[in-house]
Amino acid sequence: MRFRDLHLKLKGLRLRRIVWRINGGKRRRKIKKQPSWMNPVSHGYHVIDRRVIGGYCSDEDECDSVVIQREQRENTELWCFGIFDALIGDGVTKYMQSHLFQKQLKESHITRKCKETLKRAYLNVRAKMRSEDERMSHRIGSAVSAIVINGEKLMTAHIGHCKAVVCRDGVAYHTNPTAQQAPHWTRKLFKGMMTCESSDAGDRRQSRSSELAVRAERIDSDTEFLILATNGIWDVMKNQEAVNLIRHIENPNEAAQCLANEALNRMSKSNISCIIIRLD
Repeated sequence: MRFRDLHLKLKGLRLRRIVWRINGGKRRRKIKKQPSWMNPVSHGYHVIDRRVIGGYCSDEDECDSVVIQREQRENTELWCFGIFDALIGDGVTKYMQSHLFQKQLKESHITRKCKETLKRAYLNVRAKMRSEDERMSHRIGSAVSAIVINGEKLMTAHIGHCKAVVCRDGVAYHTNPTAQQAPHWTRKLFKGMMTCESSDAGDRRQSRSSELAVRAERIDSDTEFLILATNGIWDVMKNQEAVNLIRHIENPNEAAQCLANEALNRMSKSNISCIIIRLD
């Protein structure tokens, strides 16, 4: 009996050793990173001058600015995209440049650092606006940004009436999760009683638009493209409408032009700027 027990124990040890070797091999394969060029990022943008819309903008300094920047560090590729109105200007870009792109960061810290720096960039610009001119305290500005890391991770931030929408397997998702929450049943029940509160609702919408939303998420196999756009787009079409309109267009420049022109055809009266980032 003792010899048989010893034999079984030896068999168990050999089995565990084989399993450990197999699992160890899998771990080593996971550690091996896929080159960033295996996950290509293509992009395009289009801006329609508000003077074309109807004389709303007579000063070039009042128009939106579009920023597209790429940084390469050893095994890490960073893409930074942004649309900023005249109030925000280049403040976010300058902050990101000095606090992120010019820093030597460890690869393991890059995701957390990108998210923190993006958030601080927006907060810093807002604080600076208020300190320079008290008259700007009620003006929040409008902007939207996105950072893509190695084609695998996505960070977005937006404030005001700009918005980022991601398309996954043909379905549009607002990158701010609170905006996707369905209305509570009590709101539907008492919808008729809320008409007298229209002014309060307008104040609440203004309050929500002034909130900074920052989000980080993974780019999976279902992620097709990302839309960054101003309210000139979102005032006249829903998220899914925008996705359906350009999903079949592989060239991101053509997709951005198509989206902007559709907003213009729908008589949008706000500034029209958009960036399309293809991730598939």
